[in-house]
Amino acid sequence: GIVDHAALESRDDVANAQRRVIYQQRTDLMGAPDVAEAVKGIREDVVAQLVDQYVPAGTPEEQWDVPALAQAIERDFGPILPVEEWVKAEEAGDGSGLRAKIIGALESAYDLKVTNVGAEVMRYIEKEVMLRTLDQQWREHLAAMDYMRQGISLRSYAQKDPKQEYKREAFELFSAMLGRIKFDTLTTVSKIQVRSQAEVEREELERQQRERSEHESQQGAVDRTQE
Repeated sequence: GIVDHAALESRDDVANAQRRVIYQQRTDLMGAPDVAEAVKGIREDVVAQLVDQYVPAGTPEEQWDVPALAQAIERDFGPILPVEEWVKAEEAGDGSGLRAKIIGALESAYDLKVTNVGAEVMRYIEKEVMLRTLDQQWREHLAAMDYMRQGISLRSYAQKDPKQEYKREAFELFSAMLGRIKFDTLTTVSKIQVRSQAEVEREELERQQRERSEHESQQGAVDRTQE
């Protein structure tokens, strides 16, 4: 078939623009001493989206799904929160009070984890998780872009410009990927279980004591058979 060079160029431009954004984010991440503030900002964004999803502002209460919001928070971040009580106490009407309470509770739970694990260890984990999530989601996005590109090649658009369709869908895929990077980063660092050095040492001591008692009981059994 005839190759549409203009279409190919615009597709390359879109892909290269996205690549530049991701590589810049990766460079910034690598160079940052820590990403604690980024995690804080991501938490605020993700909670705002969750509240909008389950308790959308300006909609009648019959359309809200408060139990599902509480379940989503517990499933994705760990804490069990009295969301239903908070919704009843909501006075602003735009969900801002509810958002603030959820963010505050999640921050408190997270701060406790940082205290238990140690700030230095947690800062390392946050950065590592964010980098891995970025890389994984970027790889999946490239595969999705390939798939979408093939689909557009196969489609015959009724009165639609394939270049514009490609740009629109590429933008939607890219936006969705950025959202997943935020969400996955936050759920991973929120739910990750890290043992402190003291816990590791205590478990090692318990293991040694268990082995010693097992050895002694076996030795006792051997001694009895020799009597």
